[in-house]
Amino acid sequence: MYLSRFLSIHALWVTVSSVMQPYPLVWGHYDVCKTQIYTEEGKVWDYMACQPESTDMTKYLKVKLDPPDITCGDPPETFCAMGNPYMCNNECDASTPELAHPPELMFDFEGRHPSTFWQSATWKEYPKPLQVNITLSWSKTIELTDNIVITFESGRPDQMILEKSLDYGRTWQPYQYYATDCLDAFHMDPKSVKDLSQHTVLEIICTEEYSTGYMTNSKIIHFEIKDRFAFFAGPWLRNMASLYGQLDTTKKLRDFFTVTDLRIRLLRPAVGEIFVDELHLARYFYAISDIKVHGRCKCNLHATVCVYDNSKLTCECEHNTTGPDCGKCKKNYQGRPWSPGSYLPIPKGTANTCIPSISSIGNPPKFNRIWPNISSLEVSNPKQANVCDNELLHCQNGGTCHNNVRCLCPAAYTGILCEKLRCEEAGSCGSDSGQEAPPRGSPALLLLLLLLAALLGTAGPLEI
Repeated sequence: MYLSRFLSIHALWVTVSSVMQPYPLVWGHYDVCKTQIYTEEGKVWDYMACQPESTDMTKYLKVKLDPPDITCGDPPETFCAMGNPYMCNNECDASTPELAHPPELMFDFEGRHPSTFWQSATWKEYPKPLQVNITLSWSKTIELTDNIVITFESGRPDQMILEKSLDYGRTWQPYQYYATDCLDAFHMDPKSVKDLSQHTVLEIICTEEYSTGYMTNSKIIHFEIKDRFAFFAGPWLRNMASLYGQLDTTKKLRDFFTVTDLRIRLLRPAVGEIFVDELHLARYFYAISDIKVHGRCKCNLHATVCVYDNSKLTCECEHNTTGPDCGKCKKNYQGRPWSPGSYLPIPKGTANTCIPSISSIGNPPKFNRIWPNISSLEVSNPKQANVCDNELLHCQNGGTCHNNVRCLCPAAYTGILCEKLRCEEAGSCGSDSGQEAPPRGSPALLLLLLLLAALLGTAGPLEI
């Protein structure tokens, strides 16, 4: 008896699973641009906002040092060990691989022993400042998703600025200041991210938290992305819907986490004392073993894939968009102005797909840039671009594609792809109009109810 009931439940699970297949397994991550859904009229495409997966962006960057000859080893020189600043018999020699410290060692695989690192020349020209700019460029707009982490093999610098660019290095703005004494170095009161709030999250601060001088156990500097996310998503980042809503509606917040380039400005090495020891200037230099930058390509919520080809990152655009950032509509799909996708409404967002333009359909009525209802127009030129098809441009809400040039919509729907209710155009949608949008049941809820009903059917006394 129980075996038969088990088999019945198993059959029910298989059936429900097959119905659930067109739905993404994880909602709210915007990792699917479109999916087929089942309606009473059959399968239709459902478009949604989408974005690439977050990844290690240091694999795709180009690094530039200024001054260009600031790396140690040409000519060879000796420097003092980190653990013992008076043991100055270590050598840097660019011509010997085992003794060289080129910039690419800031981004190689970590975990080797001894660790690999980039190193600057020592402060042998003191009192002339020892300053270095390290510029990280992607030639692509990226969105930061995790803390920027810089690991020093020398002491952490006494003074440093992290800067960002949104225009490929033409202009720069500070992200955060770091100093052992913020007031003395930058005329700013010291703060930490914990002193900020939702209302002040965009404030540029100077922190003394990461500039504790010449100490072997103090290597890491952070720029806290996740702590800033937490002001909206909660301390464990569990309320991502709130964060996405803020990013969607507040351009300044979205731009704050968006960069094309980062620049690390090292202004003063770790001294660890009040005065510089001029007899041992080989103690003072910069050395970085690792830089971590996690983020994703900015594709304006129109792509889930970003490809790296010919040393360049490019979005593989969906929703009939094109461009490195999916920042414009494809040819013949300019029927309305391009718009980025939207995170709202949670969890699938709004795709804001580009729609066919008039020139791809036929001669438009005079003065009309967009044909408001192509389904009502008789167009039959086989050489023109498809308005609908059975692959990517499905007629929605039960519409049928007629000769690839127009969608024949049900009476209640209109639009190029039958995507709009007629009552919305008339402004008369409501409970009395008879044209309310059909309710969309939650697949997860449907599954739960079905399984619950099946399990309740098994209730009863044990039978042996």
